[in-house]
Amino acid sequence: MKNLRDEDLILRQVKRIHMIGIGGSGMCPLAEILHAKGYALSGSDNNESDPLSRVKALGIPVAMGQRPENIGDAQLVVYSAAIAEDNPELVAAREKGIPTMERSHLLGVLTRLYDNVIGVCGTHGKTTVTSMITQILLLNKMDPTAVIGGLLPLIQSNGRVGQTENMVCESCEFVDTFLQMSPDVAVLLNIDNDHLDYFKTMDNLVYSFHRFVSMSRVAYVNGDDALAVRAAGDTKARMVRFGMTPDNDYYAQAVCVGKKGYAFDVMHKGEKLCRMEMQIPGRHNIMNGLASFAVCYEMGVSPKGICEAVAGFTGAGRRFEFKGTFGKGFEWADDYAHHPTEIKATLSAAKELDYKRVVCIFQPFTFSRTALLFDDFAEALKLADEVILTPIMGSREVNTYGVDSADLAEKLPNAVVVDGFEHIADMIEERYEKGDLVITMGGGDIYKVGHILERRKV
Repeated sequence: MKNLRDEDLILRQVKRIHMIGIGGSGMCPLAEILHAKGYALSGSDNNESDPLSRVKALGIPVAMGQRPENIGDAQLVVYSAAIAEDNPELVAAREKGIPTMERSHLLGVLTRLYDNVIGVCGTHGKTTVTSMITQILLLNKMDPTAVIGGLLPLIQSNGRVGQTENMVCESCEFVDTFLQMSPDVAVLLNIDNDHLDYFKTMDNLVYSFHRFVSMSRVAYVNGDDALAVRAAGDTKARMVRFGMTPDNDYYAQAVCVGKKGYAFDVMHKGEKLCRMEMQIPGRHNIMNGLASFAVCYEMGVSPKGICEAVAGFTGAGRRFEFKGTFGKGFEWADDYAHHPTEIKATLSAAKELDYKRVVCIFQPFTFSRTALLFDDFAEALKLADEVILTPIMGSREVNTYGVDSADLAEKLPNAVVVDGFEHIADMIEERYEKGDLVITMGGGDIYKVGHILERRKV
């Protein structure tokens, strides 16, 4: 039995829940799980989105815009981290004495309802590995509950409710939200310099991951990442390492580039367990495949079952997701990359493929990240043949940094700033043709450019 917190008792006492920002990528899967468990839900949001469409399809009433009356007779109000303290619905709930709970706390409560929670953390790759583990377990009749930061094509959703004690959760370090969880298994993919507006120093960031791993009984750790190994050290968790060299417990050998991704032998203490053939581009996905293999193999899934499931995995939504051919014949792909390391990985993978030009449509996400990692963004974006930048999407922030997309464009050899998704769609339909790969990229709503392209194609 896991140690209960105050929030656990609240959820056991209520039946009617209102969710502010219900269409967010983090809120949507929680709504799906609560709905499946029989809670009466309502929600509100300010923007139409793909996750919001899935919520509405469940029959959950959603109000567009936020007003005090939207909370109705809710017994609990849940809100996402992006919701301001003066949000009218949040204010109304507190004035009425209705309990409120931030989204990460709700996820924490849900993790204490399961006996085998797999928490996937790290600066990069969380959504891909959470999705891959979910797909492997699903196709091998392990029936997991899942909370994913992106859409898994196999289930066409961010989340699902299983009938076993297995739960797979994407576990984000942003403002220490993952410390609300109670993982039994931790998967630590890597540690990179992100969210330093909150953590301030790399030591603080590493310590936060250390605290997360400390809550688990077993930790699967990238043995080639010194900071990850450091974070996982000095805990009671059994450490299992994966990486590219034989000093790891699970490692890759005989690596080669396939048609759509890398293929390699999965090795365990000198023994070849299977040949894994991936359908997602990028060398970084070798590590993601190894991490997923190690977790599922030690849960009892056969090597054959794992590799067959991975062979059918074409990526999570918005993770180098090919969307089709448009305009004069260019191909469009969409990617969530919003950190320089992720941008570099995605563009490097794209450059390995057989295209004349790789064009990056990048929407910088948050002023703080753009300012703090400005030079790194410039270096990563130089990998593209051409770059189209949108204005910075501030999300929850005010631009106190004095940074602008035009500043970034000046650092690039072939870049322009274009405001308005319709204008961007006009430009790429006019400029690009067969043999070109256009990638929309960013952590905001840049994917809507693709929706415009799809609408025009009909």
